[in-house]
Amino acid sequence: MWTVLVSFAVAFVIALIGGKILIPILRRMKAGQSIKEIGPTWHMSKQGTPTMGGLIFIIAAAVALAVVITVSTGWKGMWESSRGGLFVFLFALVFGIIGYLDDYIKVKKKENTGLTAGWKFLLQLAVAILFTVLMRYEGYLHNDLYVPFVNVTLFLPWPVYMIFAAFVMVGTVNAVNITDGVDGLATGVTIPVMFFFTAVALYWQHVELGMFSAALLGGLCAFLIYNFHPAKVFMGDTGSLFLGGAVCGMAFALDIPLALIPVGIIYIIETLSDILQVAYFKLTHGKRLFRMAPLHHHFEMGGWSEVKLFAVFTGITVVTCLLAFWGVMNRYPM
Repeated sequence: MWTVLVSFAVAFVIALIGGKILIPILRRMKAGQSIKEIGPTWHMSKQGTPTMGGLIFIIAAAVALAVVITVSTGWKGMWESSRGGLFVFLFALVFGIIGYLDDYIKVKKKENTGLTAGWKFLLQLAVAILFTVLMRYEGYLHNDLYVPFVNVTLFLPWPVYMIFAAFVMVGTVNAVNITDGVDGLATGVTIPVMFFFTAVALYWQHVELGMFSAALLGGLCAFLIYNFHPAKVFMGDTGSLFLGGAVCGMAFALDIPLALIPVGIIYIIETLSDILQVAYFKLTHGKRLFRMAPLHHHFEMGGWSEVKLFAVFTGITVVTCLLAFWGVMNRYPM
């Protein structure tokens, strides 16, 4: 238990200090966000706000893990006692690197287009497949799919399960990325999600996984101070893709991927709103289902402030995470 608490505290302090150091550096590098012209006009005032701020909580989580693992087990025992948490961190980190490349290209070109959609998808799919193979080899993945709330387990053939896992991982990563469109929104929504995974990991005594989710939780809580409206820094694709990797990585490492439906309900709704908008626009030859997609922009154009969006979407996630915790408890009853 103490390792989880220390992971949270160390990451929080590192991210708090790191923000003070990194944000001025990003400003000097002119790593400013380019705002899409097709987006809400009032977002144009955010043009030039430093991006790639996800580095703050990524570095904080890495330092926290290194400190806690070293103190609790020593370097020799690090791999054996903490490999589950390290696997998830490295999985998320690779997605973060893909996001960093995307952000870097945007900053370099001074426009809001980075890696092509095709390259993004192929890179993300490759990472997802490698992770599922590795986690199966290490014994973290099982082809029994637990259905929360109804306490039913479905047994899938391994090829089917692996395809399912890769699809869910890529979908989750991009869903978190889509949610990152309003100051503090992706950060605020992911905080209760990481709290949920930390609670589940502790309840089932997967301390190595709890250390990672707690470290990321601490980093996000500190990052929110800089990312809350009006944001001093954006997480960028560097941060949002890392968070997406962390969310789905924890779900599969804990063997409760279907728990992503309740805990990630905001991510799902945001993504569906985007898909429905595009489909409806094409089917009706120009008509729109929402004022603007994804959904947070629809509410913005209806008069909701960014603070209200943050509060409502985060509040919904808190409730669904509490329900999800109750829903998965029978997976491995104490």
